Amino acid sequence: MIRHRLTATIALALCAGAAQAGYLFQDVVDPANPGFTQVLGINNAGTIVGYGNASAFNGFSAVAPYGGAQFTRENFPGSSATQVVGISGLGTTVGFWVDVTGANHGFVDVGGTYSTVDAPGTAFDQLLGIGKSNGLAVGYSSTDAAGATLQRAFVFNTVLSAYTYIDTLLPANINSQATGINDAGAAVGFFEDVTGAFEGFEDVAGVVTTIDVPGALSTQALGINGLGQIVGDYTDAGGAMHGFLDIGGVFTTLDPAASTATTINGINDLGQIVGFYTNAQGLTLGFQGQPQANAVPEPGGVGLTLLALTLAACARGRMRR
Repeated sequence: MIRHRLTATIALALCAGAAQAGYLFQDVVDPANPGFTQVLGINNAGTIVGYGNASAFNGFSAVAPYGGAQFTRENFPGSSATQVVGISGLGTTVGFWVDVTGANHGFVDVGGTYSTVDAPGTAFDQLLGIGKSNGLAVGYSSTDAAGATLQRAFVFNTVLSAYTYIDTLLPANINSQATGINDAGAAVGFFEDVTGAFEGFEDVAGVVTTIDVPGALSTQALGINGLGQIVGDYTDAGGAMHGFLDIGGVFTTLDPAASTATTINGINDLGQIVGFYTNAQGLTLGFQGQPQANAVPEPGGVGLTLLALTLAACARGRMRR
C-alpha cells in the first residue's frame, strides 16, 4: 500500500547580520590527511568518528573542538585500510576493515578490543551504524567479493552475535544497505530500485517506509537519532548531491556554503550532524553541524559557515509492507 503525506512549508532566507534559525558548520580536517576527511558518526557526547585518505583509509575518533590534538587513530590491527562509521553512547565503534587480499570485513571495537563481524557464507561485509545503548548494529553483506552486487541489508545484535536480514522487507530486493539504527530499533538505509536509482527506507519492527526527497533522482537515508530524525543525501535533477534532514516527512536541504556535493552521514539526539563535502578545489572536508535557534552569520570565520534552514513544499511517498 502506498500513502502520500503533504507537509506544510516554511522558507527562511539568510540575510547578512540577521538572526535566523539554521546550522553552524565547522570544518573537521584529519591532521594526518588534510586533503581528504570524511566524518561518519557522532554520539550524544559529541565524539565523532570517520577516516582520512581516499585510498588507504585511515580511521579515527575525535572529541570537540576537533583539532589535531583531539584526534585518536583507530585502525583494525593488521588491516591495510579502516573506516570507522558509527559510535555508541558508550564509545563502542563499528565500521569495516580491508585485509591484505582486499576483502572487506565488519568490525566492532569495544575499548580497543577489536572483533571481526562477518555474516556466515559471505565474501564482503561492512558495519555502518550502531545504536546508542541497545547493542544493535546495522550494515550489509554480499557473496560478491567486490561487494558491488547482491548486497543485503541486515541488523546485527552485538551481544548475541545474531543477524536479522531486512532486505526481504524492501519493495525492490536488488541491492540494499542498512546504515543507521536508534535505540527504539528503527533502522534506516537505502536500496536500489528497478530503475537503478536509490531510495531511502526506514524499518520499524518490520514495517517499511520509503524515503524519497521530492523531485530527487536518488535518495539515501544514512542516519537516525532517538527522536526519529533522519539524515542523508539526495541527487537533484541537475546531478548535484545535497545533504538533507527529514523531520516527520518535512525535508530540509543542508549544505555547507562552500560545498559542491554534500553527504550527511550521522545525527545525534541533540540534533548535531556530521558528514563531508567537496569544495571547488576538489578537496573532501569533514564537517560537524550545530543547530542554532538564533544564529548570526560569522564574518569571515575560518571553516565556519551559517546555513539557513529552507523548508520546501514536499510530499513523501510511504510504502508499507
